[in-house]
Amino acid sequence: MPQPPVDPARYHQRMQRVLAHIDQHLDGDLGLDALSAVAAFSPYHFHRQFGAVFGVSLLHYVQLARLKRASWRLAYRGQLSVTEIALDAGYEAPDGFTRAFRRKVGQTPSAFREDPDWSAWAAAMAPLAEARSRIMTQTFSIDDVALREEPDVPVAFMAHHGAPERIGETIRRFIAWRKANGVRAATHATYTIFHNDPDSVPPEEVRIDLAAATGRAITPADEGMEAGLIPGGRCAVLRIIGNSDDLRPAAHFLYGRWLPESGEEPRDFPLYARRVLFFPDVPEQEAITDLYLPLK
Repeated sequence: MPQPPVDPARYHQRMQRVLAHIDQHLDGDLGLDALSAVAAFSPYHFHRQFGAVFGVSLLHYVQLARLKRASWRLAYRGQLSVTEIALDAGYEAPDGFTRAFRRKVGQTPSAFREDPDWSAWAAAMAPLAEARSRIMTQTFSIDDVALREEPDVPVAFMAHHGAPERIGETIRRFIAWRKANGVRAATHATYTIFHNDPDSVPPEEVRIDLAAATGRAITPADEGMEAGLIPGGRCAVLRIIGNSDDLRPAAHFLYGRWLPESGEEPRDFPLYARRVLFFPDVPEQEAITDLYLPLK
């Protein structure tokens, strides 16, 4: 008796389950047998199925996912040694990690920690982003948007001017300030304020503020920091689950579909986001970002 045809949506759900498992188990067994079992496909075929769906081999995808987490830890988690990061990335010794990292990113882990080349890093991670975008992009509906009345939020912020792909260095300086001043992400909400659309202005005119909720006074010793305020009022809020490296699809949904259908009008304050749960503190597919559109 012939078998019923496979539902393409269910097929993709099984593949999504594999990517979620990889995100959650970067320290574990991510070999062919383990991952084909997660997808409930035969290991004799799964590596070809994965490559056909995602455009990158299973081994390469796992390597890039581990290297992405390792690079974030190198850049933003100075308390971890290169050896610790290497072991967490699945390497038995730092030498193997160093060779793999330099081959992909063009810098040794120590050099990247000291002065990351973010352009080279973005190019190295492009196949990972492309693979995930094929079936892991979150889709939105009108019902996903909540209307909230938000209070005033005093903040300390650091402005980034220039191409968004170079924001990594601003993030490093912002994190260093937070650590030095006890403004911890666990107790002081983290915001990103988008003053303009990077797709609509020259790179040198892009401005993005990194902000922490705090009313502490800013002094000349707080180099690069300024005091500011996210004004209270009505906001449309859209929650993004998972990767938030590119919030443009969510922003396009708010402006292109939700706003015209809602009958609302934006008020005179930029689009901004609150980073609720961060990668690599949580697996990437568990990260949470709330995107706020201020309304009149």
